[in-house]
Amino acid sequence: MIVSWDQQYRQAVIDLWNEEAVKDGYKELTEETFERIFTANPYFDSENTFVLLDQNEVKGFACGCTGDDLPLGEVGGYITCIVLAEGFQTNQNYQGMLDALERRFQQLGKKQGEVLFFNPMLLPWYIPGTPKHEHNNAPGVPIESKLYAFLLEAGYVERAKECAMYLKLDGFTIPEDVRAKEHKASAEGYTVELFDSEKHNGVKEMLNGFNNLLWQREIGQCTADGVPVVIAAYKDKVIGFAGPVIRQDNGRGYFAGIGVLPEHEGHGLGSLLFFKLCEAFRSIGTDYMSLYTGSTNPAIRIYEKAGFTTVKQFSVMRREFV
Repeated sequence: MIVSWDQQYRQAVIDLWNEEAVKDGYKELTEETFERIFTANPYFDSENTFVLLDQNEVKGFACGCTGDDLPLGEVGGYITCIVLAEGFQTNQNYQGMLDALERRFQQLGKKQGEVLFFNPMLLPWYIPGTPKHEHNNAPGVPIESKLYAFLLEAGYVERAKECAMYLKLDGFTIPEDVRAKEHKASAEGYTVELFDSEKHNGVKEMLNGFNNLLWQREIGQCTADGVPVVIAAYKDKVIGFAGPVIRQDNGRGYFAGIGVLPEHEGHGLGSLLFFKLCEAFRSIGTDYMSLYTGSTNPAIRIYEKAGFTTVKQFSVMRREFV
């Protein structure tokens, strides 16, 4: 029997997560982190969160979310997770949980289901082969998971594979050829440095040029509040960014993204921004960085040149409702 969310199931769902979701690499949940990720999240919807019961015992948990202010949010609902207990991981149970999520999406007028890295319910996971170094968000479904195989069978189309990449920062240095690029860009009127509100201008216009609501909100707020952000500027007008430069409590360097306006591409600014970002993280005592990028994204070469390696892959998926 599948029922909508009720707080009485919280501890049983946490126990289920810590037994099954961790097998796919997800970080364990506590009451505090469960509340932060799920029930206290502004996008949490108790009518879009479901529990599978068998003889009144919790054997499954599924959560989705929606929001018109999210990327693709006007047409799509986000699948956050479907977790089933051992012995209950059948296509029938996966389908039942998925049907419940999709019905709620359609009730809210959505036309497609999305497994997408813009999901505001951030699921942290451990980086394989490390002392529990963690990434703050899973950008899709782990491709080695049973859920991934089921979603493919259920008609979800893989739109991209996201490569999760990792680098320990203790030995990071900027290579000489990248320094040479910096000198060349400088001669062309470009600088790559930390944002200075008294020197630089045009942040809002730059962010609007990327048409990314999350970047507009986060990077705009950071530059307004004085949180360090690496920027590229042409004659002091901001035309690109990487950041923000924030060392998380777990030692990870958190950043929201990197971008250069199309009209200023071709000067090596993307490489410069990223290497300067790594340098800025190391300078504040950051232990490691992790990020994800599309497997076909040319930027993957920049990350590999900096020393990053791919440690896990996730799938971005979609199904359009008939």
